[in-house]
Amino acid sequence: MKKRFSWLLGFSAFVCLLLAACGQERSTSSSASKGAASVDSWPEELHIGYQKSSFSLFLKEKGYLEKQLQKHGVQVKWFEFQSGPPLLEALNSGQIDIGYVGGAPAILAQANPHSQLAYIAYEPEVARAIIVPKTSSIHTVADLKGKKVAFGKGSSAHYTLLTALETAGLTLNDITPVYLQPAEARTAFERGDVDAWVIWDPFLADAEVNGGARILIDANRLPKQYGFIVARNQYVKQYTNVAKTVIDQLNRVHQEIHSSPDEAAKLLAKETKIDAAVWKRTLSRRGYGVFPLTKEVIAAQQRIADQFYKAGLVSKRVNVNEAVVVVKEEQKTK
Repeated sequence: MKKRFSWLLGFSAFVCLLLAACGQERSTSSSASKGAASVDSWPEELHIGYQKSSFSLFLKEKGYLEKQLQKHGVQVKWFEFQSGPPLLEALNSGQIDIGYVGGAPAILAQANPHSQLAYIAYEPEVARAIIVPKTSSIHTVADLKGKKVAFGKGSSAHYTLLTALETAGLTLNDITPVYLQPAEARTAFERGDVDAWVIWDPFLADAEVNGGARILIDANRLPKQYGFIVARNQYVKQYTNVAKTVIDQLNRVHQEIHSSPDEAAKLLAKETKIDAAVWKRTLSRRGYGVFPLTKEVIAAQQRIADQFYKAGLVSKRVNVNEAVVVVKEEQKTK
């Protein structure tokens, strides 16, 4: 009886050791799987920030991104912003993961001590200009001295104004800045509350077609400023596949708009409440495509950083290269 009892105790101990070993092996395997899935995996959600002036709106309405990402269980949520600075505030605070902005606001976001910004691709320039009423006595940039000029603080228009004033030997101290978002600036411009307005398409085209505006100087005569697809640094490094998908689908809509501008203008007019004629003008004077960052583009962005530091808009020197994240090297450059 004692032998039988001893045998049972020994067998039970063996079974326990065997189960413990199996459990440890599953645990180790599970941990390894989690570790392997931490890079190039798929998140539960993607939060995208967009502006009505960007082609991200077209992508949103077409639903291409949702169709691609739902295959991997990723839910896409869209958040609208009037301009780049508030969009980037949301990015730095973790409210959005990816978005499109102009070069100038990206520099301000990168200068933030808690910056989360990563540059992942760029788009060609969007038309920007300083405009005045058609009947205005202002005919040169030098004539802006002492005048009220409306623009979005920290926006691409801000840099346009700085570089334009520089051509006439002026600075912001020579004018009266009026910091307004596009909707408020349009109202102030039409009421005559400001003498000039610095703005980008499609708001620029709308002011030309419907707002009685005349271009004083456009960005074609000034240093280049590109648009950027930006992302939260940690997010894009962990979910590289998501970033690649966003870039692919944005490039897809660029080509679709370029090949069928009239149809694109109708859709964009419907969603923005801005006339199709305005969108046709906008689409006719911009470049198309989404590209990996080049030395030329990074250099142009660095010039903005240096200009903003010189103007006291950022308190430290910004090195653009430090925020560049390559997510798709195989794309063909422009």
